[in-house]
Amino acid sequence: MKQNVVVTKKRLLFLGLAGVIFAAVLGACTLIPETDPNRGATTVKQDQFGDSYTSIQYLNQGWDITDSLWFYTTTQGSNLMPYDFFMVLEKPGTSELFRSDETMNFYRYLPQKATAMNPDALPVGWVKDTYKGKEYVGLTCAACHTGQINYNGVGVRIDGGPANSDMETIMKDIAKAMKHAAKDEETRNRFVKNVLARGKYTSESDVMADLNRYTQRLISYIDINRSDVAYGYARLDAFGRIYNRVLEHLVNERVLKELLVEGKIMGDEKMTEEEFRTIVQNVDSVMTGDQRDNVVERLTKTLDGWQLGRLREKLFNKPNAPVSYPFLWDIAQHDYVQWNGLADNAGLGPVGRNTGEVIGVLGTLDWKEQKNTTLSTLIGKTNIDFTSSVNVHNLRKIENHLTKLQSPEWPEEILGKIDGQSALRGKMLFNEYCASCHTEIDRSDPERRVVAKMSRVSDVGTDLAMASNSISYKGYSGILRNSYVGVGIGDILLDQEASVAALLTKATLNVVATPDADKWFLERWGDWIWDIGSAFFHNQIKPSLKHGNYDPDTTVNPLASINSYKARPLNGIWATAPYLHNGSVPTLYDLLLPKKRDGDPDDGEYRPEEFEVGSREFDPIKVGLKSSGYKGFTFRTTNSRGEAIRGNSNAGHEYTTGRTAQLDGRILKPLNKEERLDLLEYLKTL
Repeated sequence: MKQNVVVTKKRLLFLGLAGVIFAAVLGACTLIPETDPNRGATTVKQDQFGDSYTSIQYLNQGWDITDSLWFYTTTQGSNLMPYDFFMVLEKPGTSELFRSDETMNFYRYLPQKATAMNPDALPVGWVKDTYKGKEYVGLTCAACHTGQINYNGVGVRIDGGPANSDMETIMKDIAKAMKHAAKDEETRNRFVKNVLARGKYTSESDVMADLNRYTQRLISYIDINRSDVAYGYARLDAFGRIYNRVLEHLVNERVLKELLVEGKIMGDEKMTEEEFRTIVQNVDSVMTGDQRDNVVERLTKTLDGWQLGRLREKLFNKPNAPVSYPFLWDIAQHDYVQWNGLADNAGLGPVGRNTGEVIGVLGTLDWKEQKNTTLSTLIGKTNIDFTSSVNVHNLRKIENHLTKLQSPEWPEEILGKIDGQSALRGKMLFNEYCASCHTEIDRSDPERRVVAKMSRVSDVGTDLAMASNSISYKGYSGILRNSYVGVGIGDILLDQEASVAALLTKATLNVVATPDADKWFLERWGDWIWDIGSAFFHNQIKPSLKHGNYDPDTTVNPLASINSYKARPLNGIWATAPYLHNGSVPTLYDLLLPKKRDGDPDDGEYRPEEFEVGSREFDPIKVGLKSSGYKGFTFRTTNSRGEAIRGNSNAGHEYTTGRTAQLDGRILKPLNKEERLDLLEYLKTL
């Protein structure tokens, strides 16, 4: 017996060493550097907006070829649909693949050629994700945070820059393509044949079952995220969509009963207990993904359009505050992030923030009732198992990867020389008008720290929708009801309805606190312990108070401080058009102009009330993207009746026009055109 024990120990030791060696070899294989100086980028002859570029240029941002390609292709747990579906999905009415370079470029996702890290030549930010033995297509951080500008036939890639993509429209069009594949016989036959040929499915019935399932999920995602404000290119109400996905998965039988049987959703004809039991048949107290699909299908067949609309309004909030995609350089060095400083960057903050982002881009949420108490439920303090496809391990690695990313410097050899004398005059203006909020930092200093300067929405005067929604939006707590969540000044008890910001905080904490069930036991717990420990002890950003002029959080209003917007250093600002948090101003020159108001002379210079978005062609004079002379998405600040569109205001931040006061209350004289151009020249140097 003793000899057998020794042998067993030796075998275990051998297996352990073999595992370490295998992991080391595998790691070494994944680190073999790519050699393509274009980092997989393809060129475009001419697209729908007349854009073209025949070469690609990368700038010195602290990343090499491997760093960029790793960022483009590292999965985070986004599961839009089975991978084979995306690979063969066709545009409706054609045999052209939806994933073709031309089509994806139409939605402004950057086309790539095949590389070792991207063998199927998916566009930047689209990637194969594996979850529970199945392959999916999903989005990476790079899909929303990789930019490009074009000038004189040169495409300049901006790693970590804001994307120009239109996620709202592409999701709608993918859903249309999937519906067409299911309904049109010729397309369906071709779709099934091509999926089966890839070898992951064995029968037509399985293919069609999943096609219907994922089509319905995407349609539901689109339906609950209806907005009366069109996003267009370069904008997304990410928080609004994250909020709604969390609310969707917090719904339980009790919430549905309160609304359908005891509430007013049904109008004069209340749903009977028997009808309700039919809706929720075979549903656990916490609905799994398949159970949720079944409930949605039964609700769609039972309720009429008016009732479904009422139910949607009760359960969800309109994501009607689209904002520009934030740029990522220096993000790991910030004390607070997001446009309104919602997320602090200390401790688990970065991992929790990125977990919310994955939830918003269709991460799989396999939340269910937890039968036994585990370490993760002790940390999360809930009896719900928050298993999901969210790859917390990769999220931590991505955040660490971003610590090396630097802002891009103006490429004079491409965009033209900076006028040194003009920039020197501009620096003096910057110090007078801008430096109190936008401090300067050394872009390459590894020890740099960024203090976000917060300003009340009422003081800065920019569009209030994003900040207002963050505070005012509420939702049913469902499976989180009667649990506690910390909101900075203390813990709050989650009532039947609660702030969605608090619900999101609680949900992401529980997801982070749940080990990855998709890994084998030792790897699962090893990664979990390492990730949680690293987040707590290796994160150099520590808890701190916010800076600036803002309303502090109180026990009466625990979220008051997020009714504000953040100012940050402006290094690399030249590469981040359009401007203001909601993308309502096309160029930096326009940002230095006032908004036209009643009584202003007609012959003055003002911010444009509407402009075109979509082109990547750069304007080095006004510093921004081409905003006229082509038919893109028309950004409008007012509707056809002349009424202001909430979420699209281009007012505020008019410090250089004599209309917005400095932090000390002073209103400085308006700049003339020569001074504006001098200030603009200096901004190019940052």
